Amino acid sequence: MAKRELQEINAGSMADIAFLLLIFFLVATTMDVDTGLTRLLPPIPEDEQEQEVKVNKRNVLVVLINRNDQLMVGGEFGTRVDELKDITMEFFTNPTNDPTLPEKQEAEIQFPPGSSPLLPSDGIWRGMVSKGVISLQNDRSTTYKQYLMVQNELVAAVNQLRQDFCKLYFDKDFDQLNMNSPRDKEISEAIREVYKMNISEAEPKNIGGLK
Repeated sequence: MAKRELQEINAGSMADIAFLLLIFFLVATTMDVDTGLTRLLPPIPEDEQEQEVKVNKRNVLVVLINRNDQLMVGGEFGTRVDELKDITMEFFTNPTNDPTLPEKQEAEIQFPPGSSPLLPSDGIWRGMVSKGVISLQNDRSTTYKQYLMVQNELVAAVNQLRQDFCKLYFDKDFDQLNMNSPRDKEISEAIREVYKMNISEAEPKNIGGLK
């Protein structure tokens, strides 16, 4: 009895199918991205020499996170993360001109002329701007989650100050400014000059338990 010949499988289209599946998964798959916030570091001095910078201690608020994820803010141990926003807002505004809080300097910041009835006709806001800087430092054993929580509270405080300013002068939320509108973009940039994101992040070091 003659053997029955096995029919060959036509695999000519398998490469096309595999390619289409690859394209599908590349398009449909979402990639995890590390959460974080960007910071603009100061440029290196042109002479590449160390420069001594004198900073008034009252203008710097040091926020430390130890290896146990505990906080020390302004030399006081045991601060809770949910207290950071209010502390930061008071630090940057110094509403009572407390001599232990940051100095303020006079500033003239240009807004679009006629953009707010609370501004002069030329659009120049004249007021006091904080010299305060927050120095965020953490231990090498600090958890990434705690670091982000602290960072987010500091950023939220500055955003809240910008929000309040925008609501007062322009009767709208800061995050509702349309960056495609030249007028709104100019307003946003000017508000960022009134309340700058003065948050300095140092390299991790061995802080320990702060005890």
